[in-house]
Formats: sequence, structure tokens, C-alpha cells
Amino acid sequence: MTACAIEPTAQDEDGDECGEPRTDGTQCAITADGAYAARLAPAGDCLFPERWTLDGPEPYAVPLPGNQPEEPGTEVQPMGDGRVLIRRLVDGRHAFSLLYPTGPGTGELLLGAVECPDPDTRLRLLPPAPGGEKAYALAVGRRSTAVWLVAGGAFGPEHLAMVPGRCSGGVWLDRAGRMLALDREVGGRTKAIVVDLERDGEVSPLLQIAADSDDRLLAADPDSGLLLIRSDAPSPGREDRLGWGVIGSTLPVRFPECLRLPDCTVTPFAIQPGQVLMPENCGVALRIDGPAGTWFAVWRPAERQLLQLPAPEGWLAGAGLWTEDGVLRLPYATQEVPCGVARFAVPRGAGEIGGPGAGGNPGVAGATGGTGETRPEDPVRDGTGGAPGEAAPGPSKPSQPDPPVPVAPRPVPLREAPLNGRVAVG
Repeated sequence: MTACAIEPTAQDEDGDECGEPRTDGTQCAITADGAYAARLAPAGDCLFPERWTLDGPEPYAVPLPGNQPEEPGTEVQPMGDGRVLIRRLVDGRHAFSLLYPTGPGTGELLLGAVECPDPDTRLRLLPPAPGGEKAYALAVGRRSTAVWLVAGGAFGPEHLAMVPGRCSGGVWLDRAGRMLALDREVGGRTKAIVVDLERDGEVSPLLQIAADSDDRLLAADPDSGLLLIRSDAPSPGREDRLGWGVIGSTLPVRFPECLRLPDCTVTPFAIQPGQVLMPENCGVALRIDGPAGTWFAVWRPAERQLLQLPAPEGWLAGAGLWTEDGVLRLPYATQEVPCGVARFAVPRGAGEIGGPGAGGNPGVAGATGGTGETRPEDPVRDGTGGAPGEAAPGPSKPSQPDPPVPVAPRPVPLREAPLNGRVAVG
């Protein structure tokens, strides 16, 4: 399981451009176990919910149209049992329902609604929770943020926690769906915090790289403890850098130079699961947005290179999942293949792009290469990759290591940390 954040900042929540979900059919949510996906699929100028089944021999899509097309701003999310949660804005209230196929039609189970009295409050779904039985939403107000259980409760939507400050992001840190990481803005600084949903929303700090830095959590893997972080700590106030750390570790956060691409935004969207106690061996899939378009890359903390690969045509950008044996699966939709999954086998130490057709799908690039291994305690050094569609160059000469940035010690893993001493919120 990979838990990844939706990455608008607290300021972005103010506007429709980032505060509202995309409605071009490219936004896709996948359950934590990778069994189902859901999106708003385009049909001409209209949008309708669509569920994908991903855990069978071949992926297939089931349309779930309602009585009328969906409005812009509607969100969908797959549940673990195959139903699809939908959030609609109806008469100023956020209405939630579960959709499911009923022969030729679509069944709908009404769950209830959440009303935000303040018109400046922005409500959106959090990433799919572990287990797939529950779904949550975040309501960001002017001075506080509410966490709602919107599916899986006993009596409809349930208010769980009120967190002081404006929060963004949203990353699950455990497999029980208890520990939720949010990026909270207070006093002009943004720091990642942990909200314990089973203790009335008690809050504890997660990232404190420097006193004057903005530290956001983008992704986490509960098996290995790997954290992907965006922070301006290496160059305060000038540039956000992508780095990595390990939950519960006292080692400094590393900011590899190979993850620093000029004029590009690099965002993690999937982490290889099953690498227990081996965070440096986890494969990390990264979305890259730049002047040449959108493509993806694969990287491991133990390696010094970023392997850049062309995205499959019709990729639902930012969506994908890893298997435990190191195969990256990217969903895509084209006119010829309305429901497809491209498979990329990326072994450790891959340093160049292989031939087409890897993974049994036409036009899909595989990857082979040398070892490229380092010890976990070695500093992460320089590495570069080619432009989209080009082979990545061979390993370059090692450069001087990046200076480590101190991080506040967290001597025990979060799941073992004592719960006393946290700030009660409610």
C-alpha cells in the first residue's frame, strides 16, 4: 500500500484551480490494495462515474451513469467492495452516495450530506483509506480544518476532528487507517502533523526539519517507513526540494540532487510495498511536469540515478501502483483502449531504458541495467536522467554528498510512540 497526498497547499484551497478536482477525465483514485479504481470519464462534453477493476487477469471498466451528467467539482473514490463513493455539491451542501451497478442501470445508496456554513470553506475527499471500508473528507476553513468520516460510519457523515490551522495534503501512515498526516499552516509556516483519528483527533508533530522551513509530507509507505517530503530547508524561502526520510529514524532527511530537475515539478505518486525495514530499496514512481509535457520516472533511495520513461498514451497522470515484486502499473485510457494498464518491470539498478513491449503490453518500455547499489547510510549523490522518451545516461561520477539537513529526533516508530503529551483538539 502506498499512501499519497493530494498536493494543493493551504493557499491553493482558496481557489477553484487547485481546490476543485480536475474534470478532464484524467484524475483517477485507486484503492489502497490496488483492486479498484474510479474516475469521472468524459463522454463528449459530459462526465459520468466509471469504476475500473484492476485485480483480475485483465482490467475492465464499468460505467455508472446517473440520471444526468455530473457537474464540475464532483469527486469519486472507489471503495474496497467495488462500490464507488461520489461527492456532489447540491444546493450548497456536499452530498455523498455510494454507486454500484444494477444490470443495465446504476444503483445509488444515499449516505447524507455535509454543510459548510462558511462559504470560504473548501471540502474534498482524502486519498482512499487502508482497508477500503471507510472514506474521509477534509473541510478547510479560514482558521481550522475539520476531518469527516463520510462513508463507513453508522449514521451517515460523522465529524471526527477539528484541527487548529489550515491543512492540506493527506497521507495515511498505517494500515489501520488511524494515523493521518496533514500539512498544517500556522503563523506563515507549513509543517506536517499527525492526527490520531481514534483519540478524538489528537495532534502531534511529524516534520520539524528547521524552525523556519516549510515541510510537507507527500507520500509514505507503512511497510518500510519511507517518507517522501517536500521542503525548502536546503534553501529557505527560495526553492522547494524533494527529499526522503524514514519514520522513527534519527538520521537526517536527504535531498538527492537527482530529484532536482530544472523547470520541472517532480511529485511522487506510488511507492513499492512489501520492503519491510528496507526503505532504501523501495521503488518510487514520480510524475514529472515540465515544458515538454508530463512523463514519469522511477527512483530508489539506495541508487544515484533517476530513470525517466515516457508515459503511455492516455495515462491517467499521477495514478499508478507498484506490486511487491517491483512491477509498476499505470492506468491509461485511449479511444482504442478505454481501460488499460501499462506494466513496467523496473529491476533494482536499472540505468537505461529497455526495448518496447515489456510486461506484455505493446509500446510499453521495460528497464534493465547495472547494480547501482549503495549502503543505506551512504549519502545520496548526484544523478541525472534523459528527457522523456530518451534513454537515461549511464551513471555519472559521484559528486560530493549533499550536506545533511538536521531533523528533530523521533527515536521510535510512530506506531510505537507513546500517545501521552499530544495536543488535544476538539
